[in-house]
Amino acid sequence: LEILVTILNENDNDPQFEQSNLTRVVREDTEVNATIVAREDLSATDADLDIIYYELTATVQGTDGYFAIKGVNNPEIYLKKALDYDKFQLTTLLLYARDRPVTSPDPTNTATATITIIIEQADTRVPWFLPCAFLHNDTSVCISSPYSGTINISKMAVEPLILRPGPIYAIDPDYTINEKIVYSIVGGNTDEVFSVDADTGNITMNKIVTSPDSFLLQVMAAQVNNVRKYSVATVEIKVISESLFPPHFEKGLYNGTVSVGLAPRSFVFQAGDPSTPLMIVAVDEDFPGV
Repeated sequence: LEILVTILNENDNDPQFEQSNLTRVVREDTEVNATIVAREDLSATDADLDIIYYELTATVQGTDGYFAIKGVNNPEIYLKKALDYDKFQLTTLLLYARDRPVTSPDPTNTATATITIIIEQADTRVPWFLPCAFLHNDTSVCISSPYSGTINISKMAVEPLILRPGPIYAIDPDYTINEKIVYSIVGGNTDEVFSVDADTGNITMNKIVTSPDSFLLQVMAAQVNNVRKYSVATVEIKVISESLFPPHFEKGLYNGTVSVGLAPRSFVFQAGDPSTPLMIVAVDEDFPGV
C-alpha cells in the first residue's frame, strides 16, 4: 500500500533580522533621497518562506518624517527631508518586519530592528557678527547691528578704536566645527586710513584725518578654510573735534519757586523774581560761545 503524505507549512516562525541594532552617522548636509541604510543590511528572513512586510517609525518626538523606507517590501532607509542639526542631533528608528500585511486578519509574526541615527553637523553657515538677534525665533539666522565709533580730527589714535555695541567679533555658528575667522576691510577705507587685525578684528589708525567727513567701512569676516563662507558688517567712524574739557553748570545751585495748583508743564520761576523763568545752563570750553 503506497501512502502519500503532504506536509502543510504552518506559520510558526518569526522573521529574523541579521542585525537587530544598527547605528549610522549622517552628515547634516546629506542630500534628500540619499540612502542611509542599505537594503541588504536590513532585509529580514523567514524560515516559513513568507513574504516580509516592513514598516518604519521614529521614536523621538519631532523627528518623524525625516527618514522612510523605499517600499512595503523594500526596507532600504533613505533621507526624505533635509536635516537641520539645530533641530535634533539624534533619533531612533524602529523597523518592523511582519510575515503578513498590517491589515491581514491572520495571525502575524513580527521582528523589530532598532536603528540609531546620529546627526553630524556640517559646515553650512556663514560667520555671524556679534552681538546679533535671531530672526523671528529662527535660530539659523542671526542679524547683527552696525558698529560705530569716533576719532578726533587731526589726532592719531594709538590704541584700537572703541566701538559700539562692542568690539568687532564674529563666530562660526557651526559650533561643533568652529572654523577660525579672519577679518579684512573690503570697502569704505578712503586713503587707507584704517587697518583691521586679521585675527582679533581690532581696528587701528594708520594716519591722522584732517577732514570732518565720516567713514563707512565694510569689514568682512571669512572662514580660513573657505573664503566663500563670509559675512560683511558696516562700521561707521565719525570724525569729531577732540573734547578736552568736561561740560559744567554755570552755577552750583539753582533756586526756583512754584505756586500750588499749577498745571502740568507750567514754568518754574527764579526764586525772588516771579516774572523770570528758571533756566539751568551748562557750558563746555570745547565749544566757546555755544
